[in-house]
Amino acid sequence: MTAEGLENLKKELEEALAQRPVISAAIAEAREKGDLSENAEYDAAREAQGLLEVKIANLKNRVANAKVINESQIGTDKVQMMNKVKVMNLTMNREMEFTIVGESEADLSKGRLALTTPIAKALLGHAKGDLVEAKVPAGIIKFKILDITI
Repeated sequence: MTAEGLENLKKELEEALAQRPVISAAIAEAREKGDLSENAEYDAAREAQGLLEVKIANLKNRVANAKVINESQIGTDKVQMMNKVKVMNLTMNREMEFTIVGESEADLSKGRLALTTPIAKALLGHAKGDLVEAKVPAGIIKFKILDITI
């Protein structure tokens, strides 16, 4: 992932950790209302706490196992992770541009395509000028790679 992606992940973890006291307070408030066996507020707060703890554990794991890619070591001779790839979609006769990123950084609205998508998988390892076919749920899309940059 990019250094920016790791920072965003750390920020998301900090925000999740900041929610712990809020949920603890909600549980304490619900507990004060009496009989816990029939207290929907208490049950909801406990469930929220459980979901938050799962999210925190997941984020901690992702931060601990993140590998930041040094952009200076990325080549542009063949498509690889972190490359910006300009293609001609021959199926739709439309020029498109994607940056190949890790799953956690993907955002198609920003042109950030996850490495695990069929299109990214098809483009990987190909050079400028290559014709590539990507098998997607809607069928097969044909691309011509126009440019590869960082």
